[in-house]
Amino acid sequence: MSSPVPEHLQADCSRCAALCCTALPFAASADFAVDKPAGTPCRNLREDFRCGIHGQLRESGYPGCTVYDCFGAGQQVVQVTFGGRDWRRSPGEAAQMFAVFPVMRTLHELLRYLTEARALPQAAPLHDELDDALAATDRLTRLDPAGLAELDVEAHRREVSELLLRVSERARPQGRNHRGADLVGADLRGARLRGANLRGALLVGADLREADLTGADLIGADLRGADLAAADLTGALFLTQAQLAAARGDARTTLSEPLVHPSHWPQRAESARRRRRKR
Repeated sequence: MSSPVPEHLQADCSRCAALCCTALPFAASADFAVDKPAGTPCRNLREDFRCGIHGQLRESGYPGCTVYDCFGAGQQVVQVTFGGRDWRRSPGEAAQMFAVFPVMRTLHELLRYLTEARALPQAAPLHDELDDALAATDRLTRLDPAGLAELDVEAHRREVSELLLRVSERARPQGRNHRGADLVGADLRGARLRGANLRGALLVGADLREADLTGADLIGADLRGADLAAADLTGALFLTQAQLAAARGDARTTLSEPLVHPSHWPQRAESARRRRRKR
């Protein structure tokens, strides 16, 4: 993906009301230190809607927070759907706000993928259909709270997913089909996965060091804990920054703009020192 992600599809926490920290549930696990039910503010949330441990989330047992991306849905719900109101100042609307947030998040995620697909040269024959899907999805994001609550968002996701798959098939070189495959902990070091269909694949903890993933379709792939050191992800389709943040990599991992190496990955100097120690 060479085109930048549009601003409205990037999370802007300053214009939200910590919806991801309140509306969503999480369970005590490797991703979260404690249980939290849906609709309950995280115990680390401050009165100003900021996180009290934002700079130490990983060290404090909340790495799951560092890899979440609402794709700009949070500010859309607060600023547009609810006209700038938040759940603290308008507690009577809190339940409705929390209910529509996941719906909006799905719509914004689809917009992000459709925007990427539209920018691919190979998608030119599908431009009219992509434009229609973009316009239809954008219209749905502008529904009022009641309309969003009633929306069958999964039906819309399935429809868009089929279109994105057609784009993927045009854009990818012929590769292996691992769609939805259970590859948890798999030894894929050095694997030739160029142009592979890895849509929705479970790659949790997989060893993908030095793997060739150029042009692979990674939409929805679970990369938590996957080792991408020295892997080549050039031109990978529908890969998000959040997926990279959930994985491990190093300075040798190759990405296409606008994706960047997450800050917690070893930097170039650290990688070099480690190589010298091995010698």
